[in-house]
Amino acid sequence: MEHPVGAPQQQQEAAAAATAATSSSSSGPIIIDTQHDDMVHDSQLDYYGCKLATASSDRTVKIYDVSGNTYAHTATLQGHEGPVWEITWSHPKFGVVLASCSFDGSVLIHRESPPGSWTLIHAARGLHDSSVNGVTFAPHEYGLMCAAASSDGRVSFLSHNEDDTWSVEYVNDNSLGVNAVTWAPYVPLANAGGGNPDEGEQQQPRVATAGCDNRIRFWTRSSATGSWEEETTPLGHGASHTDWVRDVAWAPPIVPGVDVVASCSEDGTVIVWTHKDGGGDADGTNGTWEPTLLNNFGEPVWRLSWSVTGSILAVSSGDSTVTLWKAGLDGTWKQVSQVEDVVGGGGSAGGGAESAAAPAAPGGVQQ
Repeated sequence: MEHPVGAPQQQQEAAAAATAATSSSSSGPIIIDTQHDDMVHDSQLDYYGCKLATASSDRTVKIYDVSGNTYAHTATLQGHEGPVWEITWSHPKFGVVLASCSFDGSVLIHRESPPGSWTLIHAARGLHDSSVNGVTFAPHEYGLMCAAASSDGRVSFLSHNEDDTWSVEYVNDNSLGVNAVTWAPYVPLANAGGGNPDEGEQQQPRVATAGCDNRIRFWTRSSATGSWEEETTPLGHGASHTDWVRDVAWAPPIVPGVDVVASCSEDGTVIVWTHKDGGGDADGTNGTWEPTLLNNFGEPVWRLSWSVTGSILAVSSGDSTVTLWKAGLDGTWKQVSQVEDVVGGGGSAGGGAESAAAPAAPGGVQQ
């Protein structure tokens, strides 16, 4: 597994901190003095791990170029009218495209072209009636499309059309609100346990949602109607959440015909849900989602992230730790590592700046 790169930095002068910095050694995490004026809620590396975006309550998104043990602030994206909760990069086949979601109920999509110049290509203002808590791009095989989860109880799907317009679809998930949404990875049907699919048949997009009603749900876009429908696959009863589900993460595929989804909750638990395709349907409506309790952390668990191989799960919990977990051959999950927190590296005293440690890989832990 690759570890975060870089080293803690000495406290910097406010005038120079936001432009560029070089780490003092070649090991340990890079500590980035973001110069945000309020709390940083999310940070994501792009597909190649060369650009870092951070989202903050100061209503801005900041972009950094990261190379080796150095970083440089290159842009500040504005436009949101409330705290920015989450950001997501598209696949590079669509260019350098970044989506952000905010308390103001909007999703903004920016593109960098030419390098160093960012343009707002779509402003979905008023997309939701309440805070948009999560946003994520779909696998590139489905085109340029993103899903957004909102406190108004709906999930929206923004799709880019050939005429350069954008269309939106909604699903009503639950009345209490939705905290997060995750896409199922694209798997060719021939490799998904579906036998020999008919010519022209393809896997339909699927998502999982994390609800304020203490449960997760699964949605599939119907190949017959083109609309989003809730899957009827039942959830097993071995474990369940008793408070808000804060995040949900679909694992990259490892075994054909087996789907794995992790969820975390305000109740301190992380549950890993496993579904085995028993009948070869492409929409995964057979069998049961069987739950396995990974651990009870005793504190709210906020975020989850899978390694690119799908074998290691990173867990960010309310006790200010990030732990890494892996399942043994017997299916028991065990902690294999802990990401050590680095003290210092913040902004200048009284400057209100926040720091961010560059994550190990875009959207997750890399192995």
